[in-house]
Amino acid sequence: MADDPHELVLYVQSKKAVTTFYRPPSQSPAGGSVPSSPGRAPDEESVSDTPVFFLSDDQARCVAHVEETAAHRGYRVRVVDVEKVGRLERLVAERLRGVQNFPVLISPKGPRLEGVDQYTDEKLAELMPTELKSVRAFAYLKVRGGDLDRIRALLETLPEVKEMHFLTGDWDILVVLEFPSTDTNKRRVLDFVTDRIRGIPEVLDTSTVVPEYSVSKFPL
Repeated sequence: MADDPHELVLYVQSKKAVTTFYRPPSQSPAGGSVPSSPGRAPDEESVSDTPVFFLSDDQARCVAHVEETAAHRGYRVRVVDVEKVGRLERLVAERLRGVQNFPVLISPKGPRLEGVDQYTDEKLAELMPTELKSVRAFAYLKVRGGDLDRIRALLETLPEVKEMHFLTGDWDILVVLEFPSTDTNKRRVLDFVTDRIRGIPEVLDTSTVVPEYSVSKFPL
């Protein structure tokens, strides 16, 4: 079966500790204590050596970060503890040969993150590209020479303007616009540009691109 392009595998490495802890004596259904097993002292039954697996805080934080990002971007994460997997899973874990630092996040397309220092918003977003939930458009502006600070200040007052890039060449400014996808079409975008941006006296001309489909590798 082909790998699911929306499922990632996160390999973690827990530590095993043997802890001795007090276990209260079992109670009979009538409320009395259950008799001790033959040959064992009552105190021995209240103490048990039990293996406990635990993740370091650094790895647990990475797991939480990955799961939160995946849920937000439409991905699924399968967490595998290499200290607890069976023989079959250890064969799968041959993909981890040479790995020195856990956790290791592997995408079906090949790229992976290794070690807690790699788990940033930017790198997780790059590993999990997703469709944008909003409409973005890109407007080129030609402006009259003069006070660029004033033009910038006017553009910054518009909530739809998310980025401004000042250029050299035929166009002076590239503006990145963002609109809710639920009630936005190409005409609304162009109406906004002609009414609001072209309404700024210093803006002489505009040219706008509205993508048909967009995927982002940036944190949302």
